[in-house]
Amino acid sequence: MNRNALWIWLPLGLGVVVMLLAPLALVSRPYIMHIAIVAYFYAILASSWALLAGYGGQFSFGHMAFMAIGAYTTGLFAKFVRLTTVPTGVCPEITVGSYTLFLLNPVTAGEPTCLDIAKATMPAGTLIYRPPIYVGILLGVLLGGVFGFLIGVLVLRLRQAYLALFTIGFSEILRVALNAEIAITDGPNGLELPPLFPKGVTIFGMYFDATSKIPPYYVMLFLFLGSMVFMHWLASSRYGLFFRSIREDEEAAAALGVNIVRYKVLLFVITSMIAAAAGAVEAHYIGVITPNILLILQMSLVIAMAVIGGMESLVGAAIGAILIEFALEFLRQNITIGPWTIDMTDWRLVFFGLLLMLTLRFQNNGLIYPIIQRLTRAGVTEEIAARRRLVPETVQEGEG
Repeated sequence: MNRNALWIWLPLGLGVVVMLLAPLALVSRPYIMHIAIVAYFYAILASSWALLAGYGGQFSFGHMAFMAIGAYTTGLFAKFVRLTTVPTGVCPEITVGSYTLFLLNPVTAGEPTCLDIAKATMPAGTLIYRPPIYVGILLGVLLGGVFGFLIGVLVLRLRQAYLALFTIGFSEILRVALNAEIAITDGPNGLELPPLFPKGVTIFGMYFDATSKIPPYYVMLFLFLGSMVFMHWLASSRYGLFFRSIREDEEAAAALGVNIVRYKVLLFVITSMIAAAAGAVEAHYIGVITPNILLILQMSLVIAMAVIGGMESLVGAAIGAILIEFALEFLRQNITIGPWTIDMTDWRLVFFGLLLMLTLRFQNNGLIYPIIQRLTRAGVTEEIAARRRLVPETVQEGEG
């Protein structure tokens, strides 16, 4: 490994080690672990949006919508889908091997479900199961990809401005629909989800109950690291070259044989599925999800994290998201200056907005990405100068 690669991989490796060992130091500080879990969640969203916009040139406001699709899909799956060893005869159902998969009917508070009615006729000893949570998460990821494909096919043939406008409208339609269908989604009250590990989990001989922060911490961390590795591979592959060529000049890329629509849709679907995966896991961790996550302010926060970190760097966007999430949480504490007390609940957003404006005005590549560039290019000038000093000597030896 050359010296330039060492400058970037060594800090990243140390950072990963710190994140892996952090629970050992924070086991008695669940609030800090909670912030870290949420920070990893936003890091996934910000880095995947940076891949879409910074590498692919597709400015979308629908990232939080795909996150919500993943979250609500797994939540509705957990709420309505059940398995039983005996057919209900009342609920909509299909036979899957020796089990019957059925759907509970949406009801208002106090009304019986079809399962409540079926229990009166079911034989004693009938077993009723809730399908594994990971099945709902996988369905959420797939459905996020399906919606990403549909939107991509419809809009990505048009100019970039249409994608931004379309995704704003799509997010608002989805938010209104989730608010209105109270019998299905519980509307503004929020849809409750079971925890990631309802019965707790045993790791290396240690038992953690359903309320412990350590298991969800590692789940979100591994999801974050896995998505970063995958996106780095994608950006470094020939697909990444196609994405960047489309961003720079679509007509020139098409003239060189790049299928513009195919690769734009591919990138949009991939980033939509990553956002849906993050939303599904985060929803089970938080335990409740509301349509308010689709407010434009939430999407603006993800974009700002990516912009401040660096849109053209996956690592920069991720680090920016983590730092900003911690900063916003710690700035919740009021500041007292003499006889005045500043309520940071609101002012912290003002400072955050000011930082964003200054970044856009004076540092277009973000605040983190230039540091990464400086590290990765450390020693390049010296190596080039050394090679140039060797050239004349080599030429003279050849001529002699």
